[in-house]
Amino acid sequence: MKLKFAIPHNLVIVFSIVIISAVLTWIIPGGKFDRHQVSVNGVERSVIVNGSFHYVENQPQTWQIFSAFYKGFINMSHIIVFILMIGGAFWIMNDTKAIDVGIFSFLGFTRRMERYRIVKFFGVNNIIISLIMILFSLFGALFGMSEETIAFAVIFVPLAISMGYDSLVGIALCYFAAHIGFAGAILNPFTVGIAQGLASVPLFTGIEYRSLCWIIITFTGIAFVLWYAARIKKNPLKSPMYEADEYWRQKGNSHIEEIKYYTPRSAWIVAFLTGIVLIIFAVKHPITEFTFGLSKISSPLLPILAGLFFLSSFITLRKSLHFFVLNILAFTMIYLVVGVLGYQWYIMEIAALFLAMGLVTGFASGKKAGDTTKLFVEGVKDIVSASLVVGFAGGIIAILTDGQIIDTVLNSLSGALHGASQMSAIFIMYGFQSLINLIITSGSAKAALTIPIMAEFSDIVGLTRQATIMAFQFGAGFTDMIAPTSGVLIGVLGMARIPYAKWLKWVMPILLILVLLGLLLLIPTVTMKLNGF
Repeated sequence: MKLKFAIPHNLVIVFSIVIISAVLTWIIPGGKFDRHQVSVNGVERSVIVNGSFHYVENQPQTWQIFSAFYKGFINMSHIIVFILMIGGAFWIMNDTKAIDVGIFSFLGFTRRMERYRIVKFFGVNNIIISLIMILFSLFGALFGMSEETIAFAVIFVPLAISMGYDSLVGIALCYFAAHIGFAGAILNPFTVGIAQGLASVPLFTGIEYRSLCWIIITFTGIAFVLWYAARIKKNPLKSPMYEADEYWRQKGNSHIEEIKYYTPRSAWIVAFLTGIVLIIFAVKHPITEFTFGLSKISSPLLPILAGLFFLSSFITLRKSLHFFVLNILAFTMIYLVVGVLGYQWYIMEIAALFLAMGLVTGFASGKKAGDTTKLFVEGVKDIVSASLVVGFAGGIIAILTDGQIIDTVLNSLSGALHGASQMSAIFIMYGFQSLINLIITSGSAKAALTIPIMAEFSDIVGLTRQATIMAFQFGAGFTDMIAPTSGVLIGVLGMARIPYAKWLKWVMPILLILVLLGLLLLIPTVTMKLNGF
């Protein structure tokens, strides 16, 4: 009798890693770097003092594997609350069946597009996948989109399944695409911006070669996803998520033909009141200034958006409530991008935006406050397991930090650079950054931790500091997609209901290709005279 291997629950996997981390605190000696505060692009950051590493008394972790979860929940609280608020807000929206109507309408539009010869030649689905991935890769490369992809997972997973694919393709459209863009990092302020500031390199120089790298990396990622999507389209049973995706197929089976199209009076009232709020917001912020690298663009965008909301709301309300709700969703996403680029929004502001979206949707559909609240709570219950895994993943960092072994590992890895040639040094730096990224997934935190050391070593071996920054940005992007300590990864997988083990099996082939590609793209930074290097 053949035994069937059961994939462990994500919580089991994370708890196992916590135990392994605790064991390492008994084996690896404790160590510390001294740190001091420096101003990087106007922000105070704590960075390592070069040559200050010293061993400290070992702090082996035992019973702390349990208290680590408490600390993990505190450290990851911003992402946990973010996930819960998104889950509740989208549950309210899903109750209106608006997303089902939107997907049905979108698929109808794509079928009509196939009558054009050029669209039919390339395949309308291939064009859609490519355009969405290019957009999210740009978001990752220009402003470091990461946490925001948790919200988009709720939209793209059911869309991908309705198109005949699986939840892995849905995640690839937003999370995977954003992270290959994050690695390309054309103007990413959280990786390239901070790293160049710490290394005393002119901000956002070397953009020409980084742009070329972004194009190559993005093309490679899209090619893999298109290949996989075509394979699943041909035979859905080949998907490792086929059985698990039954949840999404059942959820999407809303009998679209039975949906009644109507527009309650409450929707008109909500549209008017929401428009007034947007006008007030526009009056307070008549001009929005966007920053792209060193360039700044000013535009009266919020007044324009307020006017467009009134116009689009009138048009969609005349069709039905469902299209008005989709209009609310579209403007939520637009304001998200504007808020992040123009007003430096982060998780708190984005979570508030989605909560407002959920409440506006509930009241527009004519629901009482109590009914809307019940729907929100149901949504929170549905997504709470994903939030638990995120909190538990934070426990891994708590164990390693309290065990005081992170700096020891950092010092040991950096020691490998002594006596290395230029080519060997850039490869070692790349491997070093990729490995440390499995523990510290924040690009800005990793820059503050590693760049002061790496910049000094690059001077010793004769590497340009720009080459060192390239090794950092590639290392900060690729392995992020498998790091069990990443609250964003765990949150996205939880939203999509994808087990970590299945994600790991799916992403590893393309990840290895991307890591090798990053290695090849680093060679010209040593062998060629590149502009800005």
